[in-house]
Amino acid sequence: MSLFPDAKTFIEIGPFSIQWYAVCIMVGALIAYGIGQYNLRKLGYDKELLSDYFVAVLLIGIVGARLWYVIFMWNDLYAANPIEIFYITNGGLAIQGGLIAGLLFSYYFFKKKKIPFLVAGDAILPGVLIAQACGRWGNFFNQEAYGSMVDLAFLKSLHLPDFIIEKMYIQGHYYQPTFLYESIGCVIGFLLIFFVVRRFQDKQGYLFFSYFVWYGTIRFFIEGLRTDSLYVFGLKTAQLTSIAFVIAGIAGLLYCHYKGKPVMKYKE
Repeated sequence: MSLFPDAKTFIEIGPFSIQWYAVCIMVGALIAYGIGQYNLRKLGYDKELLSDYFVAVLLIGIVGARLWYVIFMWNDLYAANPIEIFYITNGGLAIQGGLIAGLLFSYYFFKKKKIPFLVAGDAILPGVLIAQACGRWGNFFNQEAYGSMVDLAFLKSLHLPDFIIEKMYIQGHYYQPTFLYESIGCVIGFLLIFFVVRRFQDKQGYLFFSYFVWYGTIRFFIEGLRTDSLYVFGLKTAQLTSIAFVIAGIAGLLYCHYKGKPVMKYKE
């Protein structure tokens, strides 16, 4: 057994290894699970509810994220060697595809359980921002999701720790740590939604739709700095999806404000 055998690997046991990328995703998912579990229990739902949901939505989200990435990178990466589709530990998950797949499954799951979708969304989706913040550190270990080329002085001006600066040195050049920008943005978004928006919430769905406005806005601007984006018709896919998220989020907030149901109160 070898712990931290290289920069990308968490542990290696014989031919079997676990990558830091997978560790970051799982840590983020477990934190999001804990937040959602806490919120749903405070609303009076059985603690087993989210346990049944968690594993399924995690797997479906990963599949959706992978399919989204593969679709838009098919000609560049996978057409000549399709077996690489299954090598997810090497990176290549597009979170927006995972979100869409996860939302579709969530709607089905909570409708089947006869739980209002927006109530479940308010309880669960803000925590997804923490999961995304952790997941971006998986990109850090894989040396991906970085921005444009910069010099060492620029990175030092950001007062970054040395280990981040060293990892941003890729193939002879330094790059902007856009993974870090998005990670910080996700944490800030969670704090704002969970502690500020929730405090003044009076209608179901405010937290749910606030997520889309915040994440869509953050991702749109950060994607503009990245150099490894997915494209469709010459436009950055993530930016187009981010615009759709923001529009859907604003429309949802307006709907909740004028026609939404009163928020469910937490039980003591």
